[in-house]
Amino acid sequence: MANFAWSIAELLRGDFKQSEYGKVVLPFVVMRRLDAILEPTKDAVLSAAANLPADIDDETRRMILLSAVGSDIKVYNTSRFTFAKLKQQDAGQLHQNLIDYLQGFPADVQDVFLEKFLITDQLKRLNDAGLLWKVFERFTEIDLHPSKISNLEMGYLFEELIHRFSEISNETAGEHFTPREVIRLIVDLLVEPDKDKLSGLGVIRHVYDPACGAGGASIDRLKEYRSALITAAVTGQIDVTRWGQTGAGDKRLDQIQGEMAG
Repeated sequence: MANFAWSIAELLRGDFKQSEYGKVVLPFVVMRRLDAILEPTKDAVLSAAANLPADIDDETRRMILLSAVGSDIKVYNTSRFTFAKLKQQDAGQLHQNLIDYLQGFPADVQDVFLEKFLITDQLKRLNDAGLLWKVFERFTEIDLHPSKISNLEMGYLFEELIHRFSEISNETAGEHFTPREVIRLIVDLLVEPDKDKLSGLGVIRHVYDPACGAGGASIDRLKEYRSALITAAVTGQIDVTRWGQTGAGDKRLDQIQGEMAG
């Protein structure tokens, strides 16, 4: 799957520098994954949005729409479009229709696409170069639904793409990418000496890691480790939380990556 996504980057050759490939491919991967996750409940979300009172407050609106999505997914999209429906529209309208699609996400998710990925700039460049439809159409050919691409596979796909784009940008790939096997080993070595002390309820431990990045993979492993130490009846009480390592946009991006993993 990483090779397929990489082949999409080849469409950009000549109009984009190699160092810019990731600015196009990564946000499209995120959009396609979220689209696959949200498409089954799209009609329910649109129905819920249409029936919201005009004077409803933002938090209540968010709760109602997330309830329509279900499955504890913390993102929704109120645009009438999905990738499948966008493909049925006039190719000449794709640029504006994709903008409409992005505006259907909650404000914090829009911020990730607009501020972190600078997606509007990339869409304009693709459209001006006559590449937007070609790139979009290729992404419609891959099914990134969690039933097709597992949580682990999706994580590896995203990390592998970051790794490759870092290499062609002449950056040190290790600055952005650490294999999950290495992360698991580091966490295991950290936790193993205190295994007995972590086996009860009400245990609070602080871990200082000045180079943890978004911290998603290490948190997942800590949760796995903690679950193995206490009974199944109380696994829902596990709470592993980060503080201070990234800005709000980075944290929301990490949450979205978690939601991309289903």
